Amino acid sequence: MRHPHCEASDPDDDCVRLPSVEALTAGTLALMTCYAQAPADGPNRSLMARKLVSNLFFLSGHPHVSPPMRAMAANLRKRWQLSLEDALVQEVPPEPTPLWHRVAGGVH
Repeated sequence: MRHPHCEASDPDDDCVRLPSVEALTAGTLALMTCYAQAPADGPNRSLMARKLVSNLFFLSGHPHVSPPMRAMAANLRKRWQLSLEDALVQEVPPEPTPLWHRVAGGVH
């Protein structure tokens, strides 16, 4: 179904409104592709992984997803969550720069 604001005269327009479960699935697959293509030390990989865990969580409980697909999304979410936790443990915190402020010893 076309979005009401799309021009009907442009057949090459990608302006198609997907049902929420399909949009969530498409976004998740696109994000998985970006994650796979990103450099291993890329600055946004952990953010992408977090979003993937979130999307898979919502897919695993979505009412328009079949029970077998929900189970698969739940299993994938667990795997991505474990990978994310492992990556965060190994992640080296950035070195402070001169512009960073010291942590306050207390609040007045």
